[in-house]
Amino acid sequence: MFRNYLTLLLFFFFIFESVFAKNIVDCRVVTGGTTECYPYGSKLIRAKEIKYNRVSKKLIISKTLPVPQKSTLKVISVEDMIEKYVKVEDSLRFKGSDQIPLKPKIVVEERRIHKVPLHIEKERLEQKKPEKPKIIYGKYIVIKGDVLSKLAKKFGLKTKKLAKFNGLKSKDTLYVGQKLKLPFEQKKVDALASAKYKVEDGDTLISISEKFDLDPKALVKFNHIKSNTSIRTGKIIKLPLPYVLAQKKKAEERKKRLAAQRKSGKVNLLREFGTRKLRVTATAYSSHKGQTDSTPFLAAWNNRLRPGMKVIAVSRDLLSKYGMRNGTRVRVGGLPGYYRVLDKMNKRYKKRIDIYTGVDRRKALRWGRRSVMIYW
Repeated sequence: MFRNYLTLLLFFFFIFESVFAKNIVDCRVVTGGTTECYPYGSKLIRAKEIKYNRVSKKLIISKTLPVPQKSTLKVISVEDMIEKYVKVEDSLRFKGSDQIPLKPKIVVEERRIHKVPLHIEKERLEQKKPEKPKIIYGKYIVIKGDVLSKLAKKFGLKTKKLAKFNGLKSKDTLYVGQKLKLPFEQKKVDALASAKYKVEDGDTLISISEKFDLDPKALVKFNHIKSNTSIRTGKIIKLPLPYVLAQKKKAEERKKRLAAQRKSGKVNLLREFGTRKLRVTATAYSSHKGQTDSTPFLAAWNNRLRPGMKVIAVSRDLLSKYGMRNGTRVRVGGLPGYYRVLDKMNKRYKKRIDIYTGVDRRKALRWGRRSVMIYW
């Protein structure tokens, strides 16, 4: 009897549950005419408690929990939303041109002012500021005869600007070995100083001309190359810079002037200085103990030597036989400027001169031994 009663009770429970489940509408499948919907799926209608049976080592349903209360959402149709939330005005399209034009409505937005700490505001302003381009400086070592005005012309700068870069005045004198800063890369500084450029990968005649602000035709003509030929990497290109062209023009004018003087018989081209000439063997030496003696900067007749001086040492026969003496001015064929006799060589040498190279031992080694003509 009890079993029949329990079966009947379960039957009515399932019927009630199925009827109630049919009345629930899922919000995901709402259709027209629905006023309420259940936001959760139908799988959440029943809730069961499951336990683990250690004996059988299985999951079993211990009991069915009561159905929770279901919250529903009110469904509003699109028409109701339009009437409630959207304000529809009459169209102005067919009202004619007599209507007064509508003034645009000015909407003032209320903004809340937030006080920002001063250090944070400074950081923001610094981040917004555009970064100044960094100037890359190259170095140039002063040689004898350099002055600020000549260097400014050589590197295409103004004398005042070059002096300002180096903290100098326009009339300041330079000394040999002084380092100057220039607003160019080191490669460009070397190229402008030597008027030569070593071709790199990707270079063309046009790109080289643009890099040094030159005319491509003048570059081709100056190097005696064809404009349609490609230049190989590592080739040395001579740059027709303004100061180079000026030097070349000056040399050509001097050559023409000397040629005219030779025709007239007023000058002897082999002897442009002094009254005597002699062919001698020329070597070079520097101020090192291995090349002189224990006092490398002290010459004969107690003359003090300094790097950069144009000095020669002569063999003793040039002093006794050819009339040279301490301080005689000598011109060496193939070298610019004039040299002074401030030192003398060992007795065993004949018709020899030694050219002083300061402390540059490599320069002395590169000179080696040559046969030159000297004038005094």
